[in-house]
Amino acid sequence: MVASVMPVRQGLYDPRNEHDACGVGFIAHIKNRKSHRIVADGIRILLNLAHRGAVAADPLAGDGAGLLVQLPDKLLRAEAKRLGFVLPKLGQYGVGMMFLPRNPATRQACQETLQYYVEAEGQRVLGWRDVPVDSSVLGESIKPVEPVIRQIFIGRGANCEDVDDFERKLYVIRKQTHLSIRARKLPEQSAFYIASLSARTIIYKGMIIPERLSLYYLRCRRQAL
Repeated sequence: MVASVMPVRQGLYDPRNEHDACGVGFIAHIKNRKSHRIVADGIRILLNLAHRGAVAADPLAGDGAGLLVQLPDKLLRAEAKRLGFVLPKLGQYGVGMMFLPRNPATRQACQETLQYYVEAEGQRVLGWRDVPVDSSVLGESIKPVEPVIRQIFIGRGANCEDVDDFERKLYVIRKQTHLSIRARKLPEQSAFYIASLSARTIIYKGMIIPERLSLYYLRCRRQAL
């Protein structure tokens, strides 16, 4: 078996621009009408791209699959009310999708670090939500390292004139938090990851095969995420 070798740099070609590529699909309603049908169709696209992902010796453990969707404002607003806090209008709040360590002390440190930078950047923490998941659908090799998945809700501060300003501020908060946690060398800190932090979109993903993504995140099954 002969290993493939990249061509040498020549003309407009540069081998440094070669990258591994995952499968990507896109679906939208041309009139921006929100519905669970879009999520369902997105999951169908994901299933059709299953051949682009790797599977481990554990047949239920993949190299990652996920969905990026617009913030499901109606769902999140109802969940916030249930949890005892109120969300401002869309565009005035952001949501962070958090993968947190199972170690309680490290998890608390990660959350406190994020909250510190939220406040240091002039924003405010509105509340937290535990994301409902079904761990039974994960591969046996994944279950021992499954993170705690939570969402943080952040209110837009007075130092952000519009959503674009807010998005940039959320990016800065995310980067500062990651750098701070990495520098502290906490137990199991590698399990900490902010999958998304935005006032426009949210990402639901994991080291899981496409067929199990909508089963793992319970809200995928019958209603908007």
